[in-house]
Amino acid sequence: MNRTLLIARREYGAYARTVGFWLSLLAFPMFAVLGGAVPLMIRSSEPVRAVAVIEEGPQASGLAAAVRDSLRNDAERRNARAREAAEKAAASAGPQAGSGMAQGAMANLSRPRMRLVATPTDISALPAGPEQDAAVRRWLTDDTPEDQRLDAVVFLDRADGKPVARVWTARATDDTVEDFIRDALNSANRKTVFEAAGIDPGVVDQTEAFRADVSVFSPKSASGGEVSFRDKLPAIIGLASGFLLWSLIITGASILLNSVMEEKSNKILEVLLSSASATEILTGKVLGVALLTLTVLAAWGGIGAGALFWFAPAQGGMVGDILLNGGMLAWFGAFMLGGYLMYAVLFAAIGAFCETPRDAQTLMGPIMMILVIPMITMQMALQTPDAPVVRIMSWIPFFTPFLMIARMPSDPPLIEVIGAMAGMFAFALLMVWIAGRAFRAGALSDVKLTWKAFAGAVRGGR
Repeated sequence: MNRTLLIARREYGAYARTVGFWLSLLAFPMFAVLGGAVPLMIRSSEPVRAVAVIEEGPQASGLAAAVRDSLRNDAERRNARAREAAEKAAASAGPQAGSGMAQGAMANLSRPRMRLVATPTDISALPAGPEQDAAVRRWLTDDTPEDQRLDAVVFLDRADGKPVARVWTARATDDTVEDFIRDALNSANRKTVFEAAGIDPGVVDQTEAFRADVSVFSPKSASGGEVSFRDKLPAIIGLASGFLLWSLIITGASILLNSVMEEKSNKILEVLLSSASATEILTGKVLGVALLTLTVLAAWGGIGAGALFWFAPAQGGMVGDILLNGGMLAWFGAFMLGGYLMYAVLFAAIGAFCETPRDAQTLMGPIMMILVIPMITMQMALQTPDAPVVRIMSWIPFFTPFLMIARMPSDPPLIEVIGAMAGMFAFALLMVWIAGRAFRAGALSDVKLTWKAFAGAVRGGR
């Protein structure tokens, strides 16, 4: 036991004392924050596009007004969504926290996508043709000062009585104006068709401006009635826990694989085998990397909890209540233990046969393909946890830790939870037995990793 603990301490210290480990540990939460903040920053800093709208001839009369009406209606809808977001934020986070969140929601949701500006005279005065196109290009390119430059010029017309448009845009990849104009013209055509059918235009306007107020109720909600953010939070935590579990298992198993492979190539493993048994070495390495993984988990959890309670204390209290009182933390720990044990001993056994990363690629590819499957299906497990495919896959030990933790917020039958967990731990113990024999044989030989060599080691132990 002392030799096992010494090996575990050595394995832990070999990584924990390096600067790279702590930098990589902090990199994940940093990039997670950037991944969520960058889209918001891009959205908030995105400029409002200056667009000039021109009606080409009398037959296009009324289309520019339709575009202006659509722009006004869009602004009203955005303001309404912003107010709703602010009210929900204030209700869930409290008056003080809700004030800042409400302002953020208003700022992000109520920003207009475009604004209409006066058409430059050198464009409107020219007839349609090459000269007008050349004038449009000047207003969309660097030939015009930046403060006067346009983002798009839209020419409206009718063909066979139907609205059509030509959109000149400063950026060929920006389809914002194109999509908005298409929706505006579709709305204008719909109104024209309804009016031609004898429907009052006011009725058409009221119909298009209508926005249904939908409330969601469920007997499984916390109040037994209307569904709130508190009721949706367990599903969010379940999905996040599944992804976190996947990251931790991959991180720990990869560290273990590289450690064993490096020590075998440097003949360090042979030195260790002269002082300890293969079982003690394997156990110590798995334990040491497990402690390293727990260090990563504690650091990530501490950073996440600190940020959550600092910026959104009310939501932080809800998350803490779900994790502690709702039992999510206990389930996460149980599935993490079984999942880590399965993959760690498998990667350690593979590493015992390898001296270079190239040697490990013969089996690493299929294993990584297996690990991609739960990443794809976890979203399905969250939305439709009782789907037959999800329930069947939850019983497959390699997928159990990820899918079951994602399904836990939906309260799956206890028999499924206990059965899947029992199968996972039984398979984990089988993997420990297989990996132990393979590790012993691989550590004591120079045989390259092949299916035949691996199977022979499992059968004969050498």
